[in-house]
Amino acid sequence: MGQQPAHAAPVAAVFSAAGPWSTGLCGCFEDTSNCCVTCCCPCITFGRNVEIIDKGTTSCAQAGIIYYCLAHVGCASCYSCTYRSKLRAYFNLSEDPCNDCLVHCFCLPCAVCQEYRELKNRGLDPSHGWIANVERWNQLAVRTTAPPTFEAGMYR
Repeated sequence: MGQQPAHAAPVAAVFSAAGPWSTGLCGCFEDTSNCCVTCCCPCITFGRNVEIIDKGTTSCAQAGIIYYCLAHVGCASCYSCTYRSKLRAYFNLSEDPCNDCLVHCFCLPCAVCQEYRELKNRGLDPSHGWIANVERWNQLAVRTTAPPTFEAGMYR
């Protein structure tokens, strides 16, 4: 919880993609391992999503605990729908199949799974956390950056 978020990732490049959702709301079985985790403990998948959506400012544990506590009083969807809205804003996604709050009220596990798959399909892996994704981006940036070129000069 005391870790500082790393903000060195090329966020603009990742979050600039636009278009429809990459998978449907009921496509939970497209990622069976995440589907099983979400069915058993949705607070884990939700926490992972939040850590990525908030760019590391909210940890997986913090979001998961808040979600868990709110779920026991029947208010988890009020909290979780705000992150669906943030995710849609990042990727310019349509509000499908209906309002974010309604999706989370009536189909919460499917919505959380869809959001996880969307992050993963956009090049982020929520299961690794924000810092690991930033490190991966930095490694990719180093590998894809061309070395500087020098003109041939005089030699001795």
